[in-house]
Amino acid sequence: MILKKISILLLLFCCNKSDAVAQDNLYARYTTNENRDKIHKRLVNNTILFNLSLPLTDTTEEKWEESFGAMEFLLYKNPMVDKKIEEAFENLQSRSKSFQRALLELAYTSYPSRYLTQTGDLLKGTNDPKIFAMSAEYILQSSQDSLTVETIEELMISKFSDQSTDPILVRLSEQLSEIKFSSPSFIDNKFFTDILNRNFLPGNTIMYSFQRRDRDFPGLVVIRNKDGIFVRDSAEIFNVPQLARSINNLPSYLTNGNTPQGIFRMKGFDVSMSMFIGPSPNVQLTMPGETSLINFFADSSIYDTIWNKEFYAKLLPITLQNYSPLYHSYYAGLAGRSEIIAHGTAINPEYFKGKLYYPHTPSLGCLSTKEIWNGKRLESNQKKLINGLLKAGGADGYCVVIELDDKKAAVTIEELLPHLLKAELVK
Repeated sequence: MILKKISILLLLFCCNKSDAVAQDNLYARYTTNENRDKIHKRLVNNTILFNLSLPLTDTTEEKWEESFGAMEFLLYKNPMVDKKIEEAFENLQSRSKSFQRALLELAYTSYPSRYLTQTGDLLKGTNDPKIFAMSAEYILQSSQDSLTVETIEELMISKFSDQSTDPILVRLSEQLSEIKFSSPSFIDNKFFTDILNRNFLPGNTIMYSFQRRDRDFPGLVVIRNKDGIFVRDSAEIFNVPQLARSINNLPSYLTNGNTPQGIFRMKGFDVSMSMFIGPSPNVQLTMPGETSLINFFADSSIYDTIWNKEFYAKLLPITLQNYSPLYHSYYAGLAGRSEIIAHGTAINPEYFKGKLYYPHTPSLGCLSTKEIWNGKRLESNQKKLINGLLKAGGADGYCVVIELDDKKAAVTIEELLPHLLKAELVK
């Protein structure tokens, strides 16, 4: 998810690898109330207000992009910055692609419906698939009537008829079809156990993250060990709440969007140097395209070096090989998304008080667990997740993200239990 010009948001969240092992009694000075206040003031004064006080030119674009990232992260708005956003939109088509992406991402997050005219003009004027898709998604956020969908489809065909296999355009086309036919897709209950039982990715530890279509509602993690048995905590199946929502809530195929559905390679633990992820160990994940076929399949006999859909399909049960949502991680990886991991959080949850996911904190598309800090780590679902994986034998296997339905509620173990128990009985 590295852009040509690294935004402040990536600097805040990016996971830098370290060989350090986090201790049980963790302390992070930057999570005290006093230091959180200092960080907040620095972001507002130095990154948002100062950068936006500079005249917008080719040489100051990067500074403005940094301010957009900080505004997005803090959900920050005031009348002065609102005027600056209007100024940024006034000559949007003449700005760089990096600037356009950063501004569209902020607009999707904090200014829905406000800049439909300017975004519509950009949709018509751009020949870049990602800018086109971001413009389309901004418009679809406000209107999904048949005329809007048909207009976007016609423009996409006329502009990109020779790029029909571009992963971004493939996913946008799927989104448009789903809207047009009012047919959100979820795994049929009769096939659900096919992706849960021991015959799916046999001999591998699997971390399942079950989510709602509406990512404002936290999902739930369960872990299957190499023998096909779900890890227990005493007599009950181990489970931990987990958020798969990005701060901007963009679709998963776009940079910094929500966590994609589908299969990720899970390989080991690490510790981030980011003060917004914190020092709790994280779970390292990679997507197709982000890593080689040899690494993703853990098979040194593979000689092919080019990913294709047929390779990915081999991972899925036969009954679900035509179920397109499970290919989202495949297309996201090919579209250039990267560095999606499963981590805790040292972000102040009070930034998001009043949001449906509070006290969970969103990320840039990673899987995030709730943690509470005030210097010391006071509460940690990430610690529970790491312990659950250790009980299963470690973080060596796969992570599978699945949207269950569009129910407006957090995922519970009670609704999963019948499927999990049934899957364990399959030989």
